[in-house]
Amino acid sequence: MAKKLVDKVLGFMGFEEEPLEEEEKERFREEDSVPQVKRKGQVFSLHTQRQVRVIVAEPRAFEDVQSIAEHLKNRRPVVVNLERAESELARRVVDFVSGATYALNGNMQKVGNGIFLFVPSNMDIAGDIKEYGGRGIFSWMDE
Repeated sequence: MAKKLVDKVLGFMGFEEEPLEEEEKERFREEDSVPQVKRKGQVFSLHTQRQVRVIVAEPRAFEDVQSIAEHLKNRRPVVVNLERAESELARRVVDFVSGATYALNGNMQKVGNGIFLFVPSNMDIAGDIKEYGGRGIFSWMDE
């Protein structure tokens, strides 16, 4: 006990480091001897690709655009076929769905006459279909 008091006084004065208390030494020994518990995590394969369902929509009325926007919100790509739609309906559908796509940070690409691809933010469209003769996005309706 006297040795501890002297060590404490010397440690306080800065001449000697204060040794660890017996309780602290005991605690460090216990921590070292306790095996680390491994946490069980979710196992998944990096090579497995999740299947992506592509939705093909052919809206006949403007009310159909809400379901298209819902698919985009649920991160599913949507192909919209407007070849048989009236020109005013086609414009409204493309305007609404392209606005929803923009709001969700997605992308849009015209892939054919009256056919559009809308993808959510977790996907990207590779490639670019060139417009012929400077024709606009609705040029197929004027033919």
